[in-house]
Amino acid sequence: MWQILKPVVGPLIDKLVDRIPDPNARAEAREQFETQLLTAVTEASTLQAKINQVEAAHSSVFVAGWRPFIGWVCGLSLLWAFLLQPIMVWGVKVAGVDVDIPIIETGALYQLVLAMLGMGGLRTFEKMKGVARETSPL
Repeated sequence: MWQILKPVVGPLIDKLVDRIPDPNARAEAREQFETQLLTAVTEASTLQAKINQVEAAHSSVFVAGWRPFIGWVCGLSLLWAFLLQPIMVWGVKVAGVDVDIPIIETGALYQLVLAMLGMGGLRTFEKMKGVARETSPL
């Protein structure tokens, strides 16, 4: 997260710190700013991870089930976009029927799928390290 924020926040820190005339005080102030920001980002990430654990352990499907729902939506959308829709277009043309088959815009879908795959990779890593929680069979 810090790698994402640093290019945005870095120039702001530089503008603030560059107003300090003493070079030693300027370097110390820059280090303090960056340390405090890094601490804040780390705390936010830790809190978000705790929230994710609580959500995943919840018994309600409306709280714990949104991630699997998004996964199924992504999977079904990819199935439609890359397999079913082209086959239906071909079948309609072969049958000589003039029907428009809907097309799914896959640009945003790719971003969502790649984010979900990244989270799945982290989950696999947790399981390999033995820190994964037990899931209830449903």
